[in-house]
Amino acid sequence: MKHSLFRSSSGTNYIVPFIIVTSCFALWGFANDITNPMVKAFSKIFRMTVTEGTLVQVAFYGGYFAMAVPAALFIKKFSYKSGILTGLALYATGALAFIPARMTGSYYPFLCAYFVLTCGLSFLETSANPYILSMGDEKTSTRRLNLAQAFNPVGSLLGMFVAMNFIQARLHPMSSAERNSLDDETFNVIKDSDLSILVTPYAWIGVFILFVFLVMLSCKMPRGERELEGKTGEHLSTRDALRRLYSNKKYREGVVAQFFYVGLQITCWTFIIQYGTGIFTREGLTEKSAEILSQKYNIVAMVLFCASRFVCTFLLKYIHPSKLLMSLATSGGILMLGVIGFESRIGMYCLVGVSACMSLMFPTIYGIALGGLGEEVKLGSAGLIMAILGGSLLPPLQALIIDAGINSGHSTVNLSFIVPLISFIVIIMYGKRTLKLYENEQ
Repeated sequence: MKHSLFRSSSGTNYIVPFIIVTSCFALWGFANDITNPMVKAFSKIFRMTVTEGTLVQVAFYGGYFAMAVPAALFIKKFSYKSGILTGLALYATGALAFIPARMTGSYYPFLCAYFVLTCGLSFLETSANPYILSMGDEKTSTRRLNLAQAFNPVGSLLGMFVAMNFIQARLHPMSSAERNSLDDETFNVIKDSDLSILVTPYAWIGVFILFVFLVMLSCKMPRGERELEGKTGEHLSTRDALRRLYSNKKYREGVVAQFFYVGLQITCWTFIIQYGTGIFTREGLTEKSAEILSQKYNIVAMVLFCASRFVCTFLLKYIHPSKLLMSLATSGGILMLGVIGFESRIGMYCLVGVSACMSLMFPTIYGIALGGLGEEVKLGSAGLIMAILGGSLLPPLQALIIDAGINSGHSTVNLSFIVPLISFIVIIMYGKRTLKLYENEQ
């Protein structure tokens, strides 16, 4: 029997709601990838170490972690649409909070703004992902989520473009070493100018998100299949739902795999700037020119990521998700060995290629872990969004390795990529275990 991608067994057509909700995937992709280069930018602006700069990622992904369960309980009581609207409101508030943060001239108010912004993203992802899964037949749910997630890197590409052209290229060209030698008065003049440049794109995106909020508010959105009355688990208490989730091995291990995947993605896309800057400055470029060139490589990586996601969505018609997940993670691990072994353009090419291998992973792990769940899918979604904490904890771990090399006078940037290599190994194991489970059920 052929299963429709956008039509439920009851005959509801979800194509229009699918298009509307999928636009939100691009919005949080923009936020994610305008932020990754800010680790390096804030480190320069405030004269901080790489480790201190990664507090941006701690605040950013900490917001995901903190708000995932409240978001799940909220949509359990209300609806997916209500969750999306709440997420957009918090997203806009956090982005606009960059304006008062700029007025303080301090680092920590920016971290607070990032935290609020990503509380909104947590609401968005906790609501939108399971909503997409429920927009039609369950047998096509993973492929449907991969299709929606294919538009996430479109927003990511725009975020990278804005970061490169409207922030990185406009910051004062003075290197980190030169900034460290400035007197406080001169340094503060440059810092204030750079912060004004950094804040402007966030203020504009805050205004745009308010517009999207009003559009979403005016649209009529049908409930997903798993929200409808009479579905299995509709009357489960929160405690019972949590108990069933914890006893589900495929789900439990999926949360772990998602933690390492998000950490893998963020470490690769955050530290490609440091990796490339080291390579290109040795070739004779200035630090600023090397950073901008590294960001161009990062954009190429995102183009590959985007293209690969569409290709992988097509392949899922013919290859089981677990098998494709395992194959891509194996390929990514091999490329990561090249990143570690060659601190040169060869390693840079390997690091760019890794993005093609990562493209399938988030929505596929998500879909595999939630497969077969009933009403507990809402709380299950929260657990998988909380796993985004990997993007908060693994980058500082990698940064500590980089800083250890800086303090000893050696470059350890390439060695630091052992952190994402370990993440690939965890994902390979999850793909293998869930594939075996699927084969035993046949």
